[in-house]
Amino acid sequence: MNSRETILGRVRRALGDAPRGDAQASYETAVDRDYLHEHGDRTTSQTVELLAENLADYRANVHRCSDGELAATVARLLAEHGSRSVVVPGGLHEEWLAQTALARVADDAESTPAALDQVDSVVTACAVAIAETGTIVLDGSPDQGRRRITLIPDHHICVVRVPDQVVSSVPQALERLDPTRPLTWISGPSATSDIELDRVEGVHGPRTLEVILLSR
Repeated sequence: MNSRETILGRVRRALGDAPRGDAQASYETAVDRDYLHEHGDRTTSQTVELLAENLADYRANVHRCSDGELAATVARLLAEHGSRSVVVPGGLHEEWLAQTALARVADDAESTPAALDQVDSVVTACAVAIAETGTIVLDGSPDQGRRRITLIPDHHICVVRVPDQVVSSVPQALERLDPTRPLTWISGPSATSDIELDRVEGVHGPRTLEVILLSR
């Protein structure tokens, strides 16, 4: 028996007592969902603070600003990074980049990895942010763009609207997300370790992640 057959056999056994018929209905019936949807009882402000704490723990740079300060904050972060160019998703709010004159690179289906590797930064929104895990989730919406534009440039600025886009837990995030969309889950900058546990950043994603918590 090969690995594929082993895995499918386990799935069939897990669903063995599920009613026949619609596959989705069978899955919902067979899988026990009595796990906690949130750990603890936090207020909205406490949930946002936990997100900021866990993002920082993952070595993301966390910034806070209001709507009126966002354009200046984005411009400052791009300047501090020394960026000369920035990838812009097609649906990104134009005013977010109103105070920077950097060369803008469109999120183009024809862009090659080599071309994107020459771009210094990318600015996106997000779909949801998870406080308990310090995770940002992108779903490929127009203000987030294609997955590759957030994996190749070395510097990612991601804007999270608080508290609207912040949830406590992974189960709560899954309730908001569309599983048919291309989901990218980001917990801090790209990092990996070799067999000697030497940490290397930027191997399979941005070396620097800036998260702006945008309040109303």
